[in-house]
Amino acid sequence: MQIGPNTVVTLTYRVTDTSGNVIDAGEKPLIYLHGGHGGIFERIETELEGQTTGFQKDVRLQPEEAFGDFDAELVMVEPRELFPDNIEVGMQFERASEDDEEDGMLYTITDIADGKVVVDGNHPLAGMALVFSCTVDEVRAATAEEIGHGHVHGEGGHLH
Repeated sequence: MQIGPNTVVTLTYRVTDTSGNVIDAGEKPLIYLHGGHGGIFERIETELEGQTTGFQKDVRLQPEEAFGDFDAELVMVEPRELFPDNIEVGMQFERASEDDEEDGMLYTITDIADGKVVVDGNHPLAGMALVFSCTVDEVRAATAEEIGHGHVHGEGGHLH
């Protein structure tokens, strides 16, 4: 079966930076619903369109095709007293949005010093070019329920 809209694709994959440093070893297969459902980067979907089981590809993703460019405006220095006593570098928190209907942004504490806390709303891989290496292990037709929900169900997918 060829990869196309509303097929479920199972990939063996590995993600590295452009120097070959492993970002994600892909210890478990990636299973996603193909066809613009947001389960994988758009560029990878484009590269896999029409392919079948056994197809292998290395896709170089520019930052804007992956986790976006680094946005310096998402890095803020806040007074230490705004945070609980037990914070540590690396901790994450969600900052409530001003619009109650939208999810808040996820921020990571990157530094604590001199009564200040540095928080960063960028994805940790923002600004990085990545190489996504994959092999198509399986392609199957999605069920009506998977298509309706916009994601894979069952083994390796989303469970309700």
